[in-house]
Amino acid sequence: MLFGKSLVNYFYKYKRKVYQNVYTITKRNTATCSPPKILFFGTDNFSLPSLQALHRNCGDGLGVVTSFKSPANCVRSYAEQQKIPLQRWPINSSQCAGFDLGVVVSFGHLIPANIIGAFPSGMINVHASLLPRWRGAAPIIYAIMNGDTSTGVSIMKIEPHRFDIGDILAQREVAIKPDVFMPELHTSLALLGADLLVDTVNNLTERLENATPQDNATASHAPKITAEIAEVIWSKHTALQIHARHRALFGYKNLTTNFLEKQVQLLDIRLPDKSLPLQKPGSFSFHRKRKSLLIGCAEESQIEVLQLRIEGRKPMRARDFNNGFLKQASSLNFEDNKLRAC
Repeated sequence: MLFGKSLVNYFYKYKRKVYQNVYTITKRNTATCSPPKILFFGTDNFSLPSLQALHRNCGDGLGVVTSFKSPANCVRSYAEQQKIPLQRWPINSSQCAGFDLGVVVSFGHLIPANIIGAFPSGMINVHASLLPRWRGAAPIIYAIMNGDTSTGVSIMKIEPHRFDIGDILAQREVAIKPDVFMPELHTSLALLGADLLVDTVNNLTERLENATPQDNATASHAPKITAEIAEVIWSKHTALQIHARHRALFGYKNLTTNFLEKQVQLLDIRLPDKSLPLQKPGSFSFHRKRKSLLIGCAEESQIEVLQLRIEGRKPMRARDFNNGFLKQASSLNFEDNKLRAC
């Protein structure tokens, strides 16, 4: 999965809460037999609660594989602090010897067939969606962006050569609040995934015997996020769609538009709580009482912008934008970027 620096900071803001939840997770998930020896593959803050939960659950029967590229790798830091055996990716099949099961959580690398086959019980993955919906790198973002009312986590078998196609061992569903921002849902699903993972490994034989194939006909995809996703097309996107996209990308990318041939990032936006004068798509005016820019969107809808940043300048409030730019501007219209959003 892909998450920016500010999202990492958001996650660590709730670090104490995560540790408390992980303790609760492992306390209530008791095994029907001894847990398998696990080699864990992960790299980021979505992985960390699962690693912590497995560490409490499996004790010494745990090893970690991660990338050493990023100095801010929380999985590596935790493994080093807790003195969990740590290996640097890539590895070979001989380095899997002595482990029963491979567990992958937000790892970001395709696992070769010889590595998958090196584990007697194969490999399983924690994925942040109710598969087969939102296969791919950014399921949380696509769920919010597309207005889904529920999502969840899936534990699936890993198959060679392709991501997110394996049989499902377990799933758990949660509602998506209509005003949720991506970091909050990300944290919730990371904890939920850790909970379901411990339950799955503690009952692994039963879960593997009862695994169900995915229905490929109903699959949808959540590919890696590109710059085009953040581009607003005022004549195409409604205010609800723009606000959903803002919440989905929050902490990772800012929505963008153009003004006087410069890129503008929309940092803080909201949906109006009452009817306001209509604007054509892309047209805007400064609303003095509300201290916001009111911008017309598709289907006669409107969005308010409270804070923005013009290319080459620091973030500014809508009032400062009005005082510094609008009074001299010949056009009060935001324009579509040269690249077109999907």
